[in-house]
Amino acid sequence: MTYLRRALKYFIQITLIFAVIMAVLMLSGLVSKDIGTAFRNGWKSVELILAAFAAMSLVYPRFGYAKRSVEAKGDPAEHWPVIDEVMTNRGYVKAGETPEGGRKYHLGSTLNRAARLWEDSITINPVLGGFQAEGLVRDLVRVVMSLDRKLNSHEN
Repeated sequence: MTYLRRALKYFIQITLIFAVIMAVLMLSGLVSKDIGTAFRNGWKSVELILAAFAAMSLVYPRFGYAKRSVEAKGDPAEHWPVIDEVMTNRGYVKAGETPEGGRKYHLGSTLNRAARLWEDSITINPVLGGFQAEGLVRDLVRVVMSLDRKLNSHEN
């Protein structure tokens, strides 16, 4: 269900961006206000564009969200203060606990959350040998690198 919700949100977002761009072009006079003239095949072109957006939207959650591992030695409980600090430094706030004994974080900025359609959460769960983080790939990479640097250096 989460997959379909994410796909629908992405479809709405990309369609709105397209509509705004077309409206600006039409209102500025750079493109005809008549759809039949603005697009080579008129409304058929709009249907094809929306179909392409739908196809991209159905594929995006598969590649846009992932899980990454972070190595950490010792008891997971002793690492939570460091993890909380890293997440705070990255602009995240704690949203709650997970049933697996982990924590869920989301962006602290409402503007950033809205830009990601409230699909901004990163979940960190303890696993054998460290932690597993799950979330939006573009944010997850930075978070995992920061966690790895902090947990596996002699700074802490």
